[in-house]
Amino acid sequence: MTAIAVTIAGSDSGGGAGIQADLKTFSALGVYGASVLTALTAQNTLGVSALHEVPPDFVLAQMDAVYSDLKVNVTKIGMLARVDVIEAVAEGLTRHDTGPVVLDPVMVAASGDPLLADSAVDCLMSVLVPRADVVTPNLHEAARMLETAMADSETAMRAQADSLLKRGARSVLLKGGHGTTDESADLFADSLGNVTWLRAKRVATDNTHGTGCTLSSAIAAGLALGKDLDSAIRDAKSYVHAAIAAADRLAIGAGHGPVHHFHEIWSK
Repeated sequence: MTAIAVTIAGSDSGGGAGIQADLKTFSALGVYGASVLTALTAQNTLGVSALHEVPPDFVLAQMDAVYSDLKVNVTKIGMLARVDVIEAVAEGLTRHDTGPVVLDPVMVAASGDPLLADSAVDCLMSVLVPRADVVTPNLHEAARMLETAMADSETAMRAQADSLLKRGARSVLLKGGHGTTDESADLFADSLGNVTWLRAKRVATDNTHGTGCTLSSAIAAGLALGKDLDSAIRDAKSYVHAAIAAADRLAIGAGHGPVHHFHEIWSK
């Protein structure tokens, strides 16, 4: 059987994040990728200059087309932008067998440009977070989801992960990549009481565009290949760390460049 993953997310015209990063990650890890576009961005390594939202009925039409034909093993959800698109995606999840769901609550681009309306945060929390098998916010996103200050310590990260679980998440991977220490520490916690820290030495590079999309897609790829969630997360962390470490081998744009999705495939 061919492992199939679907990404429901926005397009990054610069190719470093969003749908493009998701499909690159799936391909690099041996998984067939299909897609449902929720928004189009005019974007490059310097930032987002325009955003065009896909109508919710067309988002749902894409989901109907993909899931009615493909035997999907896993679904990754990224940028959704607004309430009616979130509701359309939730309807599609109800209609179809989507496999496990990995929810990356994309809210802000690496450049700082907002990608999720304030009015949509509560809808995301109530409608999609409880449906996801794992939610993967970074420190900024978790703070916005909980309407609190960004966690500045591992103790605070643990408290915020617990708060997300109490708000309905089945499991949380709270990403520490925006921290300030020499170590990037991610926290996994689930509703069964399991808690795991995943640590890696922080890589000195400005080319980290698409890191969050890539990590959540790598988790989804692992699940599509039949790995359990713990193994999928650990392997995804290793893949992304290597992709960041190899990012400076690429020369893409004048701003924050992408991670190197094909670091194991392209010639060095």
